[in-house]
Amino acid sequence: MILLMQLGLLILGFIMLVKGADWFVDGCANIAYAFGIPQMIIGLTIVAMGTSMPEAAVSIAAASKGTADIAVGNIIGSNIMNILVILGLSAVFVALKIDRQSYRIDMPFMIFITILLFALGYYDGTISHIDGIVLSAIFTGYLYFLYRTTRKNRADKSERPHTDGKTLLKYLAFILVGGVVVVLGSNIAVDAAVKIATIAGLSEKFIGLTIVALGTSLPELATSVTAARKGNADMAVGNVVGSNIFNILFVLGVSSLIVPIPFASGFFVDNMIALLAAVLLWLISLKYRKTGRLSGITFLLIYGGYLAYLLIQR
Repeated sequence: MILLMQLGLLILGFIMLVKGADWFVDGCANIAYAFGIPQMIIGLTIVAMGTSMPEAAVSIAAASKGTADIAVGNIIGSNIMNILVILGLSAVFVALKIDRQSYRIDMPFMIFITILLFALGYYDGTISHIDGIVLSAIFTGYLYFLYRTTRKNRADKSERPHTDGKTLLKYLAFILVGGVVVVLGSNIAVDAAVKIATIAGLSEKFIGLTIVALGTSLPELATSVTAARKGNADMAVGNVVGSNIFNILFVLGVSSLIVPIPFASGFFVDNMIALLAAVLLWLISLKYRKTGRLSGITFLLIYGGYLAYLLIQR
């Protein structure tokens, strides 16, 4: 009975995360669109940050509660799932054309910070306050780069939709309410996940890499698959790449500024899978300039093998 109650709370937390992030993304994306910001940039910044809010809220809450394996497992698991499952499913529906900036700049940068996370974590077994400062500084630099890119590629004023003050206030309300719902949902989800792990005899690492990672990746899944089916491939790919970058630099950066996060040696294989997924996506993008159905199936099969490994190791 207690287990069923905690499962119910976990589902409730995930629903709040997804719905809150959905409101947040809608508000942010509409405001960005009103100011003529290009689709790829919206995907890399506004939508990526919005769909990364569950990871941020869950990992910060987990770190502050001393459940480090959920904080780290959530980020690594989400980054793996974003590429192998979310882009995999999106590519099965429709071929995703890759923007030139994405495979020349954003994907190599994603690979770099994945390696950096591995190096920082294994250097002393902790993502320390100093590491948090380093990650936050790189994140600030990345935001500045995107700001410059946005200014360079901003749409002409004549192409922007007319948006009055009342409509902008409505979008701001969506952002505010969505953010509050995400934070509340994250606390419910973390507490329930920890209790489920204890009752079922599962490790926090397994819960973080699978259940919590899946729950916090639902906004990315919904956003990317919907964008792909509607023909907005740039936003689908930008959302995933941007979310992975935000997860490491912003989420772990802020979490480790609050409290140092132990980085267990047991995450070695998981970090390697995250790196493999990022490199594979980049190589496919370089060669084909798109991810087609075969690429999507390959991503899903790799994730299936990884999930089997997790089940054996749990």
